[in-house]
Amino acid sequence: MEQYEPDDRLSPAQLAAMRRSLRTGRAALTRRSLLRASTGGALALGGLGALSACGIPAAGKTEGGTSADDRSAKEKTVNFSNWTEYMDVDDSGKRHPTLDAFTKRTGISVRYTEDINDNSEFFGKIKPQLAAGQDTGRDLIVLTDWLAGRLIRLGWVQKLDASNLPHAFANLSGQFRSPDWDPGRAYSYPWQGISTVIAFNKKALDGAEVRSVSDLLDNRKLKGKVGFLTEMRDSVGMTLLDMGKDPAKFTADDYDAAIARLQKGADNGQIRRFTGNDYTADLAKGDLAACIAWAGDVVQLKADSPDIDFVIPDSGYMTSSDNLLIPNKARHKTNAERLIDYYYEPEPAAELAAYINYVCPVDGVKEALAKIDPDAADNPLIIPDKAMQAKSHSFRSLSASEETSFEAKFAKLTGA
Repeated sequence: MEQYEPDDRLSPAQLAAMRRSLRTGRAALTRRSLLRASTGGALALGGLGALSACGIPAAGKTEGGTSADDRSAKEKTVNFSNWTEYMDVDDSGKRHPTLDAFTKRTGISVRYTEDINDNSEFFGKIKPQLAAGQDTGRDLIVLTDWLAGRLIRLGWVQKLDASNLPHAFANLSGQFRSPDWDPGRAYSYPWQGISTVIAFNKKALDGAEVRSVSDLLDNRKLKGKVGFLTEMRDSVGMTLLDMGKDPAKFTADDYDAAIARLQKGADNGQIRRFTGNDYTADLAKGDLAACIAWAGDVVQLKADSPDIDFVIPDSGYMTSSDNLLIPNKARHKTNAERLIDYYYEPEPAAELAAYINYVCPVDGVKEALAKIDPDAADNPLIIPDKAMQAKSHSFRSLSASEETSFEAKFAKLTGA
């Protein structure tokens, strides 16, 4: 069982990582056009350290979390908390067509609340109830990998009933099936995927070719026109892949070698700067010729400019996900599972993907999406083909000591 220690406080490097993510990283961005939600664990440590500081005791862990009396049969409702602008809406901006269709089919009304703006902030809302073994008032929540994994380890979310999830089990994309923090997806299912790729401005490249992180760091034609992200897992993960290392299995020495490689690029002026979401403006203007980028940004940038394009390196790319979970003591667990399963049917999944343009985690959705938006159906940043899925990699979970050490080294690199 994971416990909170009295001295579990944020290190200076972790505080810097948290501020960096909130100011310029995914946590600072709006939905649809830009990505948000740091995949870094520094915020996780911050939220958990704050819990200890507030004097709230650690909750005991039970197998599969703690259930309440499931009122699903008597109360045809489900309380769903999600990020802002992360659901399809109609032209009025007031209704969510896929949720309305779910209610019409099942008779289950959905109380949908957009009350998640940042993982750490939202955790602060629900941690007192979770720690005390109380109902949060929510049946379904959406959290990014690192925080989803932490809640699972703490025993604060419920094990899912596979009999209520036939479509989810059958249609979950292979690249999301078994993260190290939830092997086999016993407690979670992805809501959407978040991919990190290389983006470039054709005009600004001025004939230079970019196909790898090595090109970014070693092609002197690009000196001063290369960008990397201030999110540690994205920049270091992509560099590890380029070095032939697996981000899911790397050692501390591998990490140090990746940092040294990036440091050389910063010192010799190859890297213009480490950026948050503001790289989008630099790339569009041509101040950056190429950079590490979030796929959701690239979808929008390509729609706005024919000069913007992307490449998936042969070495692979980084992927994370936002995940559906059912908190302990949720009162409508079966209804929540039915809603999860609904979004793994091709038609609802396609409607959602057409609107929000994230990586769809549902296999078999392309045909349904093509009827709605052919361009989206053919976009590998939304519907990755099998070859692209095979190049997807995730950053492994870190221990608290690794988090402190790794963030300190990355903060020194970026000057945070």
